[in-house]
Amino acid sequence: MNSSSSPEPSVERSLTLNFVGDWGQANFHRICSWLTQEFCDRAGPRSRVGIWNIRGGGIEALQQVHDGEAQLCIATPAGLLPSALTGEGVFASTGPMPSLRSLAILPQRDRMMFAIHPRFGVKSFADLHRVKPALRIATSAHDGTNFIGYVAMRILEAHGITKEVLESWGGSFVLTTRPEQAIENMSIGNADAVVQEAIMTPWWRELMEHQHLVPIPMQADAILSLRNQHGFQPASIRAGFWKSNNNIKEIPALEFSDFLVLVREDLPDDVAYLLTWCLVEKRKAIEAQYKHLEPERSPLTYPLDPVAMAKPLHPAAERYYRDAGHIKN
Repeated sequence: MNSSSSPEPSVERSLTLNFVGDWGQANFHRICSWLTQEFCDRAGPRSRVGIWNIRGGGIEALQQVHDGEAQLCIATPAGLLPSALTGEGVFASTGPMPSLRSLAILPQRDRMMFAIHPRFGVKSFADLHRVKPALRIATSAHDGTNFIGYVAMRILEAHGITKEVLESWGGSFVLTTRPEQAIENMSIGNADAVVQEAIMTPWWRELMEHQHLVPIPMQADAILSLRNQHGFQPASIRAGFWKSNNNIKEIPALEFSDFLVLVREDLPDDVAYLLTWCLVEKRKAIEAQYKHLEPERSPLTYPLDPVAMAKPLHPAAERYYRDAGHIKN
């Protein structure tokens, strides 16, 4: 139990809510399970919360909340999600979702990167264009639902690798939905290169340290183009993050960090306040589920900092952060 910096709220009436997590076995479901228990402990006696899974790449979770089918979802990366309000970028196919509001950011240090099998002798995108190998690139599908697929294709396009260019080299895309599926295709030899996130996972470590994949640094001009066109933020992977890259300098990559907890603007204030209170005041319970991992190897970066979490758009969430002293002005 963590000591509370804000009086414990409750909701006397019984509520039935639906949360949207992930595909069923990843971090969003774990977070939703923690949050449902803490919430229902403080709501009416017949309260219950269902946790729904997704089948696509996650954008549908935001649509379900915006359309009122569910009351809360979690999505990543946080940097892309403000454009959901206007229907730009990755949300061009869904249209604007102006009713979405956030309760908190949950920190998660992640990167999107590109890596290739060492047999090609390629160490840069310049090498790639010179050699023109018949690569099979594993990544997530750009199908209108998938954040990963959208970002992966933008990265490759910014470096001059379109579907047409890849096919002209005799290559192809090997497309799936989830990160571990793309990594598995690389592991079993169905692909020669991979563009993915979740770099802290054992799957990536296995590829980098045992198959000795070569991380391909993103070019400065491409990163600038991505930042100017799409608002993507540059990032890097530290030297030595994997044993196999101890002799490689910091690797330029793309930011793919942080989970955003989203609701609708018309979620009742007492419900939004209680959910936000649970997210912050009971954070030790979710941190404990990741402490067997080093913070930089954890899918949820701990310790959770309430000040950093305080990025709300829902007015009741903002009121909680002010009541608890996490927002000063």
